[in-house]
Amino acid sequence: MGYKVPVGLSNKHLHLSAADLETLFGKGYELHPTKPLKQPGQFACEEKVDIVGPKSTLKGIRVLGPVRKETQIELAMTDARSLGVKAPVRESGKLEGTPGVKLVGPAGEIEIDHGAIVALRHIHLSADQAKEAGVTDHQMVSVRVPGERGLIFENVLIRAGEGHEKEMHLDTDEGNAAGLANDVEVEILA
Repeated sequence: MGYKVPVGLSNKHLHLSAADLETLFGKGYELHPTKPLKQPGQFACEEKVDIVGPKSTLKGIRVLGPVRKETQIELAMTDARSLGVKAPVRESGKLEGTPGVKLVGPAGEIEIDHGAIVALRHIHLSADQAKEAGVTDHQMVSVRVPGERGLIFENVLIRAGEGHEKEMHLDTDEGNAAGLANDVEVEILA
């Protein structure tokens, strides 16, 4: 029997740098948290922006906090196709060579030259949880999903250490393919 982890489905969203936050929302602007996320120190915000691509616009996309060093847009493949961008599957923060988009906020807009990704599916674990699961940071694992649309996800990245809490992150395309909902438990295969 493998180690069980709850699922957290991730809808399209973005993380903003401090400079881009000010461009979109105004000088000195600060994010307004609406609810904490399972990952320590992270939160969903009241703030939303429009993402404009060559083919279409995604309106009212939620910002997650806190601010980051670099702006990052996380999309499902369906969203990327809708926008008309070829967003690669990447680990969060690995933004080199990714496409840019236009972001439109209430106080301004900005063209970013990179930052749009499809997040590589991953599992967050604290150091103790990783030890209990028998996995290490940046290890790739397979995960069994139970149920009527059960399947095995391969190439799942482990992100373990301080600042992480047990949760598997999948985008909405992946969650829908497996018939998953938030907090359903999946199993890391040995």
